Amino acid sequence: MIRSMTGFGDASSQSGDARYAVEIRSVNNKYFKTVFRLPEELAGLEPLIDQALRRRLQRGSVTVTVSCAETGAGAAAEIDTAALTSYIRQLERVGATLPGAIDVASLLTLPGVLHEPMDAVERLARARKAVLPLVDEAMDKLIAMREREGQSLRDDLMRHHAIISAGLTQIGQLAPGVVAEYERRLKQRIEMLLSETDADVEPPDLVREIAVYAERTDIAEEIARLGEHLNHFRDLLESDEDRPLGRTLDFLAQELLREANTIASKSPDAKMARLIVDIKGAIDRIKEQVQNAE
Repeated sequence: MIRSMTGFGDASSQSGDARYAVEIRSVNNKYFKTVFRLPEELAGLEPLIDQALRRRLQRGSVTVTVSCAETGAGAAAEIDTAALTSYIRQLERVGATLPGAIDVASLLTLPGVLHEPMDAVERLARARKAVLPLVDEAMDKLIAMREREGQSLRDDLMRHHAIISAGLTQIGQLAPGVVAEYERRLKQRIEMLLSETDADVEPPDLVREIAVYAERTDIAEEIARLGEHLNHFRDLLESDEDRPLGRTLDFLAQELLREANTIASKSPDAKMARLIVDIKGAIDRIKEQVQNAE
């Protein structure tokens, strides 16, 4: 099954006094690459999220954004009144030298005045229980989008496959006549030359010349290999296997182009040349499109 590397998925949930949200975006990349955008207090979840991604995604540049908004009384930091009172008394003792009134907001930033409602370990454990299921849910949506894009990609690749297959069939039909046409034209030229001179051409010489030309323009092997690569390509497009096919399709596209170039270099026929141009155009389009496949 072909899947695109482009996709998006999101999920959110409320857990106690905290609301968590996860967004996952993916774009094309030759390899698998992850970028994380997490709050500092949730940075410890990166390895776990990375493992979850790698279990289900093989290629692409994936960006994961996690946000956490704490609400309610439980989210409020606690004020250490003893510490705050101590700071105020110290400031009162030097009050005569102070330029203005005491700023309460500044006092709250002093060390030891505010305490978080829960420690970092407890916060991370609570976030882990909430965030990892959201990652799986967001990935479900992202993969579903990748599969929809993959279906469109498959349809487009099949269209170009049909163009190549049709062109190759016509080339196969024209190929036998190339040597016969060359033999006809060669005999015609020889007869014309012989009518103007007293020279003579031995039949073995004529046969040898035709054989050399036939060997030089023989494309039967290239047609067979190109046809086999096309069959393999079609089988992959129609496969229901749940595995990434992008790299295999990319390699096959290179092999298709290699065989098409060889046929083009060995074929002197104008009709075949036009068909090869169309085939190479379709292969170039395939090479572009398979870069989007996972």
